[in-house]
Amino acid sequence: MLPEAHRLARLDGRVQRLYSRRTLAALRAALPMRLALPHLEPVLVLNVAKEVEKDTAVILDAGNPMRAGIEQEQRLSDLLQATRDIDRRFLDQVGRFPVEIVVRYDEIIPFRTRRIRLMHEAAQKILGGGSNAASLRDALRAAYSREEFARLQHELFHLYAEEVRSLSRSVRLPRALVPLREMIARELLDVMLRVAWPLAQDIAALAHRPAARGATVANQAGAASAD
Repeated sequence: MLPEAHRLARLDGRVQRLYSRRTLAALRAALPMRLALPHLEPVLVLNVAKEVEKDTAVILDAGNPMRAGIEQEQRLSDLLQATRDIDRRFLDQVGRFPVEIVVRYDEIIPFRTRRIRLMHEAAQKILGGGSNAASLRDALRAAYSREEFARLQHELFHLYAEEVRSLSRSVRLPRALVPLREMIARELLDVMLRVAWPLAQDIAALAHRPAARGATVANQAGAASAD
């Protein structure tokens, strides 16, 4: 396994947690979501951990030389199946809370399949240039311009937001909020999409910013998540 793959997975984890933090902050400020948020927030917090685990599996597969001889479509199919195992563990965790989740695979598979493919190809592109790069930051810059990386990150956020919207429609709500379920799901998606593009631009700018001595894009992203 390429060590750069582990560093890229850690960077992705920090980005996903930052997206979750900014989304929750925006949801708390959105009047239509205030009544529903206490019921949604535990699921959203657990779900970001699930998403990080899925992304890590995808990135490590992309950086695994032992998998290089396997046909790409088979690798992606294997990863899609692995995400179902991660879903099962997620549902076990959610079972500890007073919520009930149904994973609507008929809705989410197109978004999830596209996201796995996009992330796997991006990781291969970044890691493929890693042997000639002095750092992960240099490999990322060689693979993507600032604008290209912002667009990539934005699409990954968008696909994730679509899956979260589907999950939100399964959360058990108080009876008074049940008629508002679809409105709540739409508002959640709208908030996540409003957060996505500015954050994608911030992450791309961070990746292309000259690094201070000893700093990496991963620990700079970690510092940003604490802001």
